[in-house]
Amino acid sequence: MLNNKINIIIIGASGHSKVVIDIIERENKYNIVGLIDSFKTPGEGIFNYEILGDENDIPFLMEKFSISSGIIAIGDNWTRKIMYEKIQKISPELSFVNAIHPNAIIGKNVTVGHGSVIMPGAIVNSDTLIGNFCIINTNSSLGHDSELKDYSSLAPGVITGGNVIIGCCTAVSLGAKVIQNIEIGEYSIIGAGSLVLEDIGDFLLVYGSPAKTIRPIEKGEKYLFKCDSKK
Repeated sequence: MLNNKINIIIIGASGHSKVVIDIIERENKYNIVGLIDSFKTPGEGIFNYEILGDENDIPFLMEKFSISSGIIAIGDNWTRKIMYEKIQKISPELSFVNAIHPNAIIGKNVTVGHGSVIMPGAIVNSDTLIGNFCIINTNSSLGHDSELKDYSSLAPGVITGGNVIIGCCTAVSLGAKVIQNIEIGEYSIIGAGSLVLEDIGDFLLVYGSPAKTIRPIEKGEKYLFKCDSKK
């Protein structure tokens, strides 16, 4: 039997990429040729997949392995955005696929952009818009008529009500809850376990129950570690 799966490459070779690999294997739609990573040595690997080079090698690899698509498996929103912009300059013809776990629940009239990852147990309710290069993590839930804009993410266990808007590159961290009809700006960070009861602006670190603004943040500030609120 012929293998008609599309060859893809995965950009990123860390813990997040392990989950993405698992999802792609379970979807059984794509053939993973290998991995790209800027900081690891070619020949290293994850599972049975080898690191083939860094982003500068993509044009050569596309030709060698007949690759037309890929997915950026980088958990940090800002880093994912920067990597996409680099790839656009190096290989603008590379397209990006989604990875949607078979055990995710996707409601009626949901629209998903390209390059997004929806993990096991996630629920996306009806009439919701998911942008490009978003992450909806394990057991998180996005309410009806909501919008998750480009490069934004919901961490594991996040719950939102309906009619919620989450801005570009904003991260909602582990177990946070957002009530209905809330708008959260871009490049903000909602801390783990927070309860968001009011709209949040741009470039803010917010946490607590109820959530309160702790301080302004800079574009690209890291959040996938313990934050220092006194910074």
